[in-house]
Amino acid sequence: MSLHDPARPSEESPAERVFAARAGDLFQLLRDGRPWTRAELAGTTGLARSTVAGRVDLLMHSGFVVSVGEALSSGGRPPSRFAFHPRARTILAADVGASHVRVALTDLGGSVLAEERAQWPVSDGPEAVLGHVVDTCGRLMAEAGCPPERLAGIGIGLPGPVEHATGRPVKPPIMPGWDGFDVVGFVQAAFAVPVLVDNDVNIMALGERAGFWPDVEDLLFVKVATGIGSGIISSGQLQRGADGTAGDLGHVRVARGEGVVCRCGNTGCLEAIASGAAVARALAAEGVAVASGAEVIALAAGGSLPAVQALRQAGRDIGEVLATCVNLLNPSVIVIGGSMAAAGEHIMAGVREVVYHRSPPLATTNLRVVLSRAGERAAVMGASQLVSQHVLSPAGIEAALAGSAVGVG
Repeated sequence: MSLHDPARPSEESPAERVFAARAGDLFQLLRDGRPWTRAELAGTTGLARSTVAGRVDLLMHSGFVVSVGEALSSGGRPPSRFAFHPRARTILAADVGASHVRVALTDLGGSVLAEERAQWPVSDGPEAVLGHVVDTCGRLMAEAGCPPERLAGIGIGLPGPVEHATGRPVKPPIMPGWDGFDVVGFVQAAFAVPVLVDNDVNIMALGERAGFWPDVEDLLFVKVATGIGSGIISSGQLQRGADGTAGDLGHVRVARGEGVVCRCGNTGCLEAIASGAAVARALAAEGVAVASGAEVIALAAGGSLPAVQALRQAGRDIGEVLATCVNLLNPSVIVIGGSMAAAGEHIMAGVREVVYHRSPPLATTNLRVVLSRAGERAAVMGASQLVSQHVLSPAGIEAALAGSAVGVG
C-alpha cells in the first residue's frame, strides 16, 4: 500500500517510511497512554487523515484504543482524543523461585488485578511446579471473571539459565529434572496463547525498570538470594548474551573466596561466600545459631553485631564484582533486589563502599546504587512486561487485529 496522498509530492518523508502501512505501527505512538487526536497522529506520522482514521477505528474495535474525551476546539466541533486501553487484554505472570511460586493476573500496563503466592520448591520437578502454575492461572482468571479470549499471553520466570528462543531450561543447578524441559509446550496444553519464558533475574530487571526507572537506559539489576545473578539493560534493551547466560555474577571469582567450593564445582565464586545461604553457613561456623539468609537478616535487625558485620562483608564482596561491571557496562543505576535485599543498608553500605572506591570517577559521578522498589513483585512485574512487549509490538498488534477482536467496555 502506498503511503502517499495523491495530492502530495511523490517523495516519502522519514516519518512515512517508519509508519509504513500498519495499525500496529501507529499504535506505538499510543503505548505511553497519552491521549492523541486523529489530526495529531496524522501530523506526526505524515499519513493522510483518512488513513489514520481507518487505523484508529481498527484499534478501537479491538479494544486496544478507547476514546478519552474531546480536545479543545479552535472552532467547530471539538476533535475526539484516543489513548491506549491497558484493560483490553490480560496477562498471566508467574515467578517460579527456588522455594516459592507467585502467580499474578495483570493488565497490559502491568497493574496487578489478582495474585497468589505459595511455598513450592522448584526441586519438585517441572510437572508438579508447572501444574501448580497452570491450576493457579485458571483459578485467578475465574475469580477475576476473565474469559479465555481476553488472555494475551503468559510470562514465566525460572531460577536458572533459559534458552530464550525455546524457553527451555539449560542445565539449571538448583532445578533437578528441568534440564531441556518443554515449559512452553506444557503450559500451552492448558492455555493456547503465547508463553514466554526467561531467567528470573532478567525479568526482574524488566519489572524494576518498567515500574520505577522507565527513563533509565542503562540499568543493572542484581538479585541476591539463594544465588546471585544480574539482569543487564543496556541502551534500553535487555542483554541476554549469545546463549542466554549474560549477567551470571554468582560464578565470578572473587579474592576472598579462594579455596571455597561452590555448588557449580569451581572454587572462589561470589555466590559461595556472599549469597544468603553462604552468609548463614559462615556465621554458623563461628558458633552463631543461624540456618538461613532470612535468619541472618532477622538477627541483624535485632542488633546482632556478627550478623551486621557478615552482611556488610557480603556487600563488599558483591561490590568487588560490581565495580568491574561498572567499568565494563557503565550503568547509571544499580538496583539490589532478591530476598537478601531485606537486609537493607547493611548490604548496601558494603556494596557502595567498594563500588565507589574501585570504579573510576567518570563512571560513578551520576551512578545510583539503590534497593529494589518492586520488592517481591519484581519478577511478576517483569514477566508481565515480557508478554506486553511481545503483544504490543507492531507485529503483535497486527496478529491480534487479524484474529478475533474482543471489544472492551
